[in-house]
Amino acid sequence: MVTQYSIQGTTAKGIAASVERGVTEGELAPGDALPPVRKLADDLGVSPGTVATAYKELRARGLVVTRGRGGTVVAEAPSEASRRPPRMPEGLTDLASGLPDPAFLPVLHPPGDVRPVYGSHRAAPRLAALEELTRAWFRRDGVPAERVTFAHGALDCVARLLSVELRPGDAVAVEDPGFHHLLDLVPALGLRMVPVAVDGEGLSPDALRAALRAGVRAVVLSPRAQCPTGASLSPARRDELGSLLREFPEVLVIEDDYLAELDGSSAPTLSALGLARWAQVRTVSKRLGVDLRWAGVTGDPVTIARHDGRMLMTSGWVSHVLQETVVRLFSDPEVARLVARGEAAYAERRRTLIDALGAHGIRAAGAAGLNVWVPVRDESAVVNGLRTYGWWVAAGARFRIAAPPAVRITASLLVPEAAERLAADFARVLGDTQATYGG
Repeated sequence: MVTQYSIQGTTAKGIAASVERGVTEGELAPGDALPPVRKLADDLGVSPGTVATAYKELRARGLVVTRGRGGTVVAEAPSEASRRPPRMPEGLTDLASGLPDPAFLPVLHPPGDVRPVYGSHRAAPRLAALEELTRAWFRRDGVPAERVTFAHGALDCVARLLSVELRPGDAVAVEDPGFHHLLDLVPALGLRMVPVAVDGEGLSPDALRAALRAGVRAVVLSPRAQCPTGASLSPARRDELGSLLREFPEVLVIEDDYLAELDGSSAPTLSALGLARWAQVRTVSKRLGVDLRWAGVTGDPVTIARHDGRMLMTSGWVSHVLQETVVRLFSDPEVARLVARGEAAYAERRRTLIDALGAHGIRAAGAAGLNVWVPVRDESAVVNGLRTYGWWVAAGARFRIAAPPAVRITASLLVPEAAERLAADFARVLGDTQATYGG
C-alpha cells in the first residue's frame, strides 16, 4: 500500500531529503511504498527525471530499494529491537550468550615493547610470520591460500566484501536460521536478505537453487558449527552445493568459518572447489578470546584485491601489536593444548545436553559448536518458563527469518552435571505450555 506521508521538494536533493526525513522520523516505515515516479512528479510539479534522480540517490544510500513491479519501497532497517538480546535478570544461569567458557581461553600477552614507527604500515600491513601461520591454517583444511589478508573480525570482513561487490538493493542469500549479527548487517548495508533453509548438512540445495535463480549476488554461509544449529557441511552436501554454484560464476560465495579451531580435524569447504568468486574468513575470538579483533581471509585474486583496496582507504591495516599477539598464541603449544581441552569439553557438554533432552522426548540439534538449537512451538513461553526455574536461554526470533520457532541454549557454559536438571525443567515447561495452549 502506498504511504500517506506527504513528500515535498522541487529538486532531486530536496525530494530525497524529504523522504529521508520521513524515514528518520518514523513517518515512513520499512516496506512502505513510495509513489510512482510520474505520479509524484505530477503532485510536486516537477519533471519525472527529477523524481527519478531523487530515487536513484536514495537507492545508492540504501534508504530505499526497487522491487520491479512492486515499485520503490523503504528499505528494511537493522532489526535492533528484535535481534539485540534482552538484558538478563539477576540471579539466573546464563545460557544465552553464545560465548565460550573462560576456563578454556588463554591469558593474552601482548608484546612487551612496541617501538614507534615512522609513517604508517600501509606499505606492509601484514606481518610475514602471521601470514605464513594463516596460510598453514587454511591449507590444513584444503583451502587454497595463495593470497591471504587480514581484517578486524568476521563481520568487518563480510561487510567490506559485500560493500565492494554489491549495490544497495542487491540480494544476498543467508542461512535461516542464521547468525543474528549478520542478519542485522545485511539490511544495514542497504541489501536484501533472501533466507535459505538449513538442515543438519548445511544449506538446503533446493532453497539455494531458488535463491540463485531469483538473482542473489552473494551467498554467506558457515561450513561448520553453523550458528545457531551447529550444522556442518557433509562431503556430499558440499559437492552438491558446489555443482549448483558453478552454474552461477558471478555470485560471490563467502564462507564464515568462525569456529575453525587451531588444532583438530578438517571440515568440508566450498572454498576448495575452484569456484570463480569466493572468500573464506576465519576468526579466533571464540577460541582465543573475544578481545582479539582479528580475522584471516583468503579468496580469489579479484575478491582479495577489492577487499584490500577498500581497507587501505579506511582503517588501513590491523594493528601490528594485535598481530604480534596472535602470532604468539598461534605458536604456543600450551595454548594449543588448552584449546584442545576446550574442544573436548564443549563436545561433551553438547552431547550430554542433547541426550538429556532426548530422554524427555525433546528433539535438539547441535552436532558442533557452542550451542544447542531446540525447536519449540512458543519461544516466549519457553524462555519465560525456564526463567522461573533459574535458566536464561535465547529466543530463536533473533536468529531466524522464515524458519520455525526454537530456542538456543549455550551448551559451552553448561557443565554436564547440570544438564539433566535443565532438561527436566525444560520438559516441565513444555508440559505447562501444552496444558495452557492445548495441542
